[in-house]
Amino acid sequence: MIDLYYWTTPNGHKISIMLEEAKLAYRVKPVNIGRGEQFAPEFLTIAPNNRIPAIVDHSPQDGGQPMALFESGAILEYLADKTGQFLPAEGRERYVVLQWLHWQVGGLGPMAGQNHHFCHYAPQKI
Repeated sequence: MIDLYYWTTPNGHKISIMLEEAKLAYRVKPVNIGRGEQFAPEFLTIAPNNRIPAIVDHSPQDGGQPMALFESGAILEYLADKTGQFLPAEGRERYVVLQWLHWQVGGLGPMAGQNHHFCHYAPQKI
C-alpha cells in the first residue's frame, strides 16, 4: 500500500495518474495547502521541502521499512522502477524518457505553475 500525500494541483495529479495507470494500491492523504497543512510537523517528516506530492510506500522493493519520497519526478521514477512500467530499465531508451521527465518537472511544470499563480492568486495583476 502507498500513501499519497496530495492536493488538487498538477503535481499532485501526476502521481495519482501514475498510481492509477500502474494499478498500484494507494490511499489519498489530503494535504490542504490553502490552509498551510504542508507545514505540519508530521508532514515535514515525510516531505521536508513542505510541498506535495509525497508518498510513503509501505511495501518498498527492498522489503525494508516504509519508504518516504517527495518531489514528483523522483516519485514517478521510483514508481516506474518499482512496477517495471513506463520507464525502460536501462540503456538509451531510459534516458530518452528521463530527459522528458526532467524537462517537465524543471521547465514546463514550474512555468505553468507561475502562470497559474499570477493569473489566479496574486493580489496584484501583472
